[in-house]
Amino acid sequence: MSSLLDDLRDRGLVQDSTDLDALADRLAEGPIALYYGCDPSAPSLHAGNLIGLLVLRRFADAGHRPVALVGGATGMIGDPGGRSEERNLLDDETLAANVAGIGAQVHQIVGEVATVVNNRDWTEGIGVLEFLRDVGKHVTVNQMLAKESVKARVSSEHGISYTEFSYQLLQANDFWHLHAHEGVELQIGGSDQWGNLVAGVDLIRRRSQASAHAFTWPLITRADGAKFGKSTGGAIWLDPAQTSPYQFFQYWMNVDDRDVQRFLLQLTLLDVAEVRDLVAVHADAPQERAAQRRLAHEVTSLVHGTDAAQAAAEASSVLFGGDPTDASAAAWAVVAEEVDAVGPPEGASVQEGIDPVPVLVGAGLAKSNSDARRLVRDGGVRVTGRRLEDGDRIGAADVRHGRYVLLARGRKAFAVLDLEKDPLSS
Repeated sequence: MSSLLDDLRDRGLVQDSTDLDALADRLAEGPIALYYGCDPSAPSLHAGNLIGLLVLRRFADAGHRPVALVGGATGMIGDPGGRSEERNLLDDETLAANVAGIGAQVHQIVGEVATVVNNRDWTEGIGVLEFLRDVGKHVTVNQMLAKESVKARVSSEHGISYTEFSYQLLQANDFWHLHAHEGVELQIGGSDQWGNLVAGVDLIRRRSQASAHAFTWPLITRADGAKFGKSTGGAIWLDPAQTSPYQFFQYWMNVDDRDVQRFLLQLTLLDVAEVRDLVAVHADAPQERAAQRRLAHEVTSLVHGTDAAQAAAEASSVLFGGDPTDASAAAWAVVAEEVDAVGPPEGASVQEGIDPVPVLVGAGLAKSNSDARRLVRDGGVRVTGRRLEDGDRIGAADVRHGRYVLLARGRKAFAVLDLEKDPLSS
């Protein structure tokens, strides 16, 4: 089992740890239960949660028992780490919906072997006196104030409420509860969680006279200075309704060359040796973006499934230089979702030929009929890969899968003529 820890280290997934040698000895004895905590402040997890879920997956694939904790209780308070102000508390209904959605995402990535728990189930019934007696007496205020995120908030303009100050006690109690009732011996998390993890290890030692383990991985940053898991449109969500599989795929296609090896190591299940071979090939021809393409396929497959990843890859090819005639119906459906799609003019048919002018205007690729005619006359419009000549019409040969026609103005402006959409108004 030490090979699992070696693999994690090779991937850059171990930063702080209680005692790796002791953990290796424990892993050598047999399967271990471990947990990773997820914040339910949103209805979906985001790209930043992928490392934690995939570390759980790596342990699960090695025969261990993964537990994902969704913080229905701690989510009502919020970890002060990385925040300058108190966050708004969520109501019961919103929290319950968030917890349910996150649980489904955990199973998608980690597998059905994962146990999903909600810390509200054991926290809600604890009285304040009981909590102070069983948890609070084992932790000194000095320990709590030593945590960097707490220090920063105490000295800030806004300060820190007792509610958020107590967060690490609640998380420590989670570890103790899971240790006592689920046999969990290891907690994992990002390096910003180190203080919370150690508090749990210490509580188990003091309250149960037992040993436990913890390790963290470095927080991901991007070489270009942008925050990992963010794009110009905001967070990269795992929920396809919030970030479509195509947009998700494109995020990974566009990562910096300086980041691609690290992301392949940490955010995919590819072997370390395979990643290094892939990066070596990429270095010889970086313009082909082979490493980014593989990264996008692997991560999208993990989150959305291989069919969605394949459709997103084909759609990307359609819009960025590939042959649109070869794309599947699923890929065309993705393209139609991602760009403006319009129906044909009233009464028009591809058998007789469709005038491209009203279609270009209706799709927003031209400002007016005269602008559309000028674009066509100047050779600035392509229809399903072929350049329109002055006087050309959109015909049956331009249609794919019985309904789709790709319209392109220049290299970056696209729209789809969908023959099954409602006709354009005249």
